[in-house]
Amino acid sequence: MSELYLGLMSGTSLDGVDGVLVDFSKVQLTVLSAASAPMPPALRQEFLELNRAGGNELHRAALAANALVRLYAEVVDALLKQAGTSPQAVRAIGAHGQTVRHQPQAFDGTGYTLQLNNPALLAERCGIDVIADFRSRDVAAGGQGAPLVPAFHHAVFGRSGRAVAVLNLGGMANLTVLGAADEGDILGFDCGPGNVLLDAWCLQHQGKPFDHDGAWAASGQVDAELLRRLLAEPFFAQSPPKSTGRDLFNTAWLAAALAPLADVPAANVQATLAELTARSCADAVQTYAAASSELLVCGGGAYNQHLMHRLQAMLPTLKVSDTLVRGLPPLQVEAAAFAWLARQTLRRAPGNLQKVTGARGARVLGAIYPA
Repeated sequence: MSELYLGLMSGTSLDGVDGVLVDFSKVQLTVLSAASAPMPPALRQEFLELNRAGGNELHRAALAANALVRLYAEVVDALLKQAGTSPQAVRAIGAHGQTVRHQPQAFDGTGYTLQLNNPALLAERCGIDVIADFRSRDVAAGGQGAPLVPAFHHAVFGRSGRAVAVLNLGGMANLTVLGAADEGDILGFDCGPGNVLLDAWCLQHQGKPFDHDGAWAASGQVDAELLRRLLAEPFFAQSPPKSTGRDLFNTAWLAAALAPLADVPAANVQATLAELTARSCADAVQTYAAASSELLVCGGGAYNQHLMHRLQAMLPTLKVSDTLVRGLPPLQVEAAAFAWLARQTLRRAPGNLQKVTGARGARVLGAIYPA
């Protein structure tokens, strides 16, 4: 049976789709090809609007899901062509979908998590089995449905007898703490905003989708009162398991913190948002990963040199580096994780960790859409 899997990820940053073709036939996974496609501006805006209540939501959400799948299919084609691999050689595609609402345990005790996707269309388009809807089963079992990557981090980055921390700086930031080689020593949770507010503020005031290298943030001064107000958000003080998303950390949340303050220069707001991300992540590391000898950073934030420098300054006893030092580039980690989760599904093996998500136990995640 083939051990080739495709993983597709479009994260909270809404900057595009990342994909990898992974070979799991050896002890260490091998990425055979990697490709990405930018998110079309109109589709990005539609996803942003679907994060909040609006008119004709069901119709718009269905069409947005179809558009996303067409983008997924382009990435799949590029991955197969790059590797010289046929669709028949691939066991399955792990396709996460685009999260537009994340409310676990809310309202009725169960809550929900919603990822827009059309896995049936993707299976039809690509001729490969598709595994999707990974989070719902964990939520149904009383969990947060997130983060799901810690089990993958353990499989790839874990070291026997050595504590390692892995920080994903995507739209949201999440931390995995690998205490040892067994799953009982794994902890994982969302820290708060990663790039989501930084990107939104940069787009609003600079007309750019992100702050390259964090240069604009580095040019400003941290506003102490704004930072204090942002860090007062109760989410930061919650104990794990916990998860979050744009439902909480969005431009309206930032605007509410800014409203009572005198005009804060835009560059200073950017500097403060970068400090918020670095401080909330560093606090999480100091509280839950104090025994770690290194912090491996993945996601787009790993390329923000200002953020990386601030993390290192706040965590002087740790070596802060991106995941490329372990052979997996930062922008490939989450896509590879969903390839791994798809493999877990087909093997009828759990994809969640009870200690991480708070679910009632280990569960096989995902729904299978045969080619």
